[in-house]
Formats: sequence, structure tokens, C-alpha cells
Amino acid sequence: MTDIHMKAEDSLAYQDLQRTVEHINQQADLAFVLVTGDLAEEGDRVSLLRVKELLDQLTIPYYALSGNHETKWSESGATDFARIYGSEWFDFTYHGIRFLGFGTGPVIRMMDGHVAPQDITWLKQELAANPEQPAILVTHYLLLPTDVDNWYEVADAVHPFPVKAFLGGHYHQNKMVFYDGIPAFLNRSNLRDLEDGTGGYSIYELTHDSMYVYEQKWEESPRKWGGYSLKETYYTDDHKEHPRPDFSVNKDYPDVKETWLVQAENALYASPVLDGDYLYIGDDAGIFTCYAISDGKKQWSFQTGNRIVGTADVAEEIVVFGSADRYIYALSAQDGSLIWKYPAQEPVLGSARIDQGTVYIGASDQTFRALDLKTGQLTWKYTGIKGYIETRPLVYDRQVIFGAWDNQMYALDQEQGTLSWCWDGGLTRMHFSPAAVWPVAAHEKIFFTAPDRVMTALDARTGETLWRTKESMVRETIALSADKQRVYSKTMQDSVVCYSAVSDRPERIWVTDVGYGYDHAASMPVEKEGILFGSTKNGIVFALEGETGTLLWKHKTGNSLIGTVCPLNANECVFTSSSGWIGRLTKTDN
Repeated sequence: MTDIHMKAEDSLAYQDLQRTVEHINQQADLAFVLVTGDLAEEGDRVSLLRVKELLDQLTIPYYALSGNHETKWSESGATDFARIYGSEWFDFTYHGIRFLGFGTGPVIRMMDGHVAPQDITWLKQELAANPEQPAILVTHYLLLPTDVDNWYEVADAVHPFPVKAFLGGHYHQNKMVFYDGIPAFLNRSNLRDLEDGTGGYSIYELTHDSMYVYEQKWEESPRKWGGYSLKETYYTDDHKEHPRPDFSVNKDYPDVKETWLVQAENALYASPVLDGDYLYIGDDAGIFTCYAISDGKKQWSFQTGNRIVGTADVAEEIVVFGSADRYIYALSAQDGSLIWKYPAQEPVLGSARIDQGTVYIGASDQTFRALDLKTGQLTWKYTGIKGYIETRPLVYDRQVIFGAWDNQMYALDQEQGTLSWCWDGGLTRMHFSPAAVWPVAAHEKIFFTAPDRVMTALDARTGETLWRTKESMVRETIALSADKQRVYSKTMQDSVVCYSAVSDRPERIWVTDVGYGYDHAASMPVEKEGILFGSTKNGIVFALEGETGTLLWKHKTGNSLIGTVCPLNANECVFTSSSGWIGRLTKTDN
């Protein structure tokens, strides 16, 4: 079964899952159940527990995986799933066939599906341990170019082994496809169909030479709709059915080079922060590391108890960040030694902001905190937030401003932590919240964009809406020019736009077709020395003239999400990717 999409107060999804569990328990010849993701619509703990309550009523074993709804929208930073269901992976053998299930993300960041580098390493090791044993691999997303950014790395990793099929969901339909020659089945959602009001699941039959799949609706007999041979060889070790990512754009801008490139062992979902000659970033395994900007060499690292997805901040030789292990950390920027750590009640997914000796950071315990930079002592906390906090806060005009996953934008008094104003803009879905964007401000205006594809300007003193525009279809990215005259944002298709930060109405100054394709990544553009740097979900870094929007260059570093880049000057920047790459780009003069 797949795509349950439980919500805490959703009786229909609950009834649909309950009906399926009861139906399965009436079957006499089923061996086990695979649950392949999107168990909870909003990734929250209450909904995951409601699903488990029903799954635990199954009279046969079940094995569950997370989907994008448990990982992209997750108050726990995608850590609750393993706590509740025991693991983020599964591995068992049935009738001589190895079943391996693993996640396809994305974790917190809005991006394509992604298989973390450490998971690919695990997969290769497990398959290599018994290279002759047939295997069936289980995921949520399709392992196709349109769905998982590093699908080809997974395909190349498993091609040497006898993988008989992939099983998954995500698209709420029955379909047979091939992943670089490897057979794959997509499966219907557990939710009831709109056409006939009947939910259902899939039944797989394994024979001595084939595997067949049936759609099982509650009130009907099973209907066979597909199958693959277990004996036939569908692919070779070097099978490449789908084209690999195209890096030809780099030939168009030969003056841009990767000065150095290093790879961390784990995925990088946070963005880096620079201070002097060093770069700081946390990874998916909870390791926080300092690298030298000159050559990318690791200087030191510090292990926390769980993944780090928020961006750090650094001041006065102290670097501060949060971890999904429920602590806020302050380390020596010089050697990584612990200065202090502060406990939260839930994972700390928010990015840090340091201003005048105070750390401002939000967490998933619906609390926003101000801490003393030197001691970690609590200055104040605000507990009136209805959702979890992911963003990096803005400090402007003696206020701390941030969004949360509750449709709200908050402004707190910088010294007291009291609520100055709260904006919701009439947003109707949690998924439309201005929660991932890093807001900016100028001329008594707060600017941000959200998943509703609208750019918004608020009165910084009152929180009242000054203007909103959907003209450019922007999403979750915003930047301010150094002279505070312009705001920039990426659109969801190819282009970057520039609006006036001064005007009392939405006045577009320029729009530039960068040609990066479809993009919804919440990686902020950044201006440095008049040059606007930006990045995308599929490995592109680009640079434009801030005043005119003239495209100067773009460079493809890989095929996975690039976080918010860190410009060094008008010709250089440092970037990180979800695939674990860290690099420095340099544009040389002709």
C-alpha cells in the first residue's frame, strides 16, 4: 500500500486505511506488507502515529518507508519516521529474494527527489555482500530523470547486481516503467478513487519465474494489470537507457572554473556560512565542519546527535547552529570546541541569526528564542507560534521577523520578544506558508515570497499588506541589492526577476531568462559587489548584473540541489550541494 496521506483530523484517510488493514487481514495467503511512503500529508508526528496505530493491527509483518510528505514537510527534520517505525530503511529476504527499501527524499529542502550519498553507499555494500542474490528494491519516488535528481547514480550503483524490479508509489496510479532497463511498478494510492469512491492496494504474486501485480479494491476481486519475468535479463552492467545530465552549458562559459572541489561523506541540506577565510556547514549525519576557503581542506568537525538542516551564523569567533537532536550549539570558530549548547523540546531546524551579541533561532517546539552569544543563556522566548520554524530570521528596525509552517509571518520586539504583529495573508494551506524564504527589508518594507507563488511587501511597523503580485510566479526566494533599491527572486521557470524596493506598488524593473528550466528550490539569490549570484535544484550556479539583469555566466556543478551560495567577490563564490559536494567557482578575465 502507498500514499495514505493521513492528516490528524482527516476521517476519510483514516477510514480508508482502516478498511485496507481489515481487508488484508481477511486474506489467507499474504506474506507481508510494503508501505511505500506519503503516510502523512503534512509529515507531522500525530499523523504518523495514527497510521502506525492502524498498521500495527495487521496480522502479518509490514515494512514502511517515508515519502516526500514525511521528509519535505517535517517538524522533526524527517527524524520522527525512524523513531516511530524503527528505521529509515528495511532489509529482509523472502523466498531467496532480497528486499531493500530506502528513502528518496527530499529532506526539508524543496527540491527533486534525492538519494543521499550515504544511502547509495549502503545500497552498494548490501548488494555486494551477496552479489548473486536476486533483489527487489523499494522506494517512494520513481528513479527517473523527472523525479530523482541523482537517479543515474542509483542506477549505476545497482546495475552490476541481479535487481529484478523496483516497487513504489507517489503518482497514485498503476504503471509499469523501466529505470535504465530495470523493471519497475508504480502503485495506486490507498485513498478512495474519485470515480467510484473505492480505495485499495496492490497484491504481488511471486512464482518460480515471474512476478505479477493485481489491483485489489475493497469491494472487488483482484484485477491483474502487470508483470515481469524473474528469469529474463532486462539490462546489462553498463545499461544507459536514459540520457545522463547535460553539462554542455559549461562550454558556453569556459571562463568559469571549479578552483577546488571536495566531497563530504553525507548529504548537505543546510547552506554554508562564511567568516574570514573559512566556511562552516552541517550535514545530514549531524556533523558540523569547518573548511578552508583557499583550498577546501577540512579544518575541524564536531559531531551532534542528529542531522543538521539549518544554516549557521558566526560572529566574534563563535559559530552557532541548531540540530535535529534538539540542541542549539555554539562552537569555537577556530577549533570547533564546544562553548555551550542549549536544549529545545523538539528538533531545531531553523537557521541562526546573530545580531549585536544575541543569537536568534526558531525550533520545532513552536518556540522562537533569543540567546546570549557568549554564554548561551536565554534572553527571551516567544511561544505563540502554531507551526515549526525552518527559516533564517531577519533583524530589522528593532524587530525579529520570520515565517513558520502555519501560514504566518511574525515580527517580535528585538529586546523583549513580545509580538509586534502577525501576518497570514489569508493563506488557506500549510503548504503555502512563507516558512522557507529568508525575508529581507528596506524602506520600512518587509519582502518575501512563498509557495503560493506571490511576492509580498508588508509595512515593517504594522505588518499590513502594502502589495502582493503573482505577475512573475516566484517561489520562496528573495534577495535585496546592496544599495537597497531592488529586490530579486527566481521564478519557477527559467527566469530571474527584479522589482523596485522603493515603490509603493509592484514595479518590475527587469526580467532575465537564465534558462535553468523548472525550478522550485528555496535557495536565496545573493548580491555581492553589484553581481547577483543564484543557484537551482539541478546543479546550476549563475551570475547576473544586479542593475540590468544581464546574464554574465552559468555553470553546472552536478545535478542536485545547490544551497544558497556564498559570494567571495564579484567573480568568485563557494557552493554546496545535497550530494555532498563543496566547491569554489572562479570566473577569470579573458
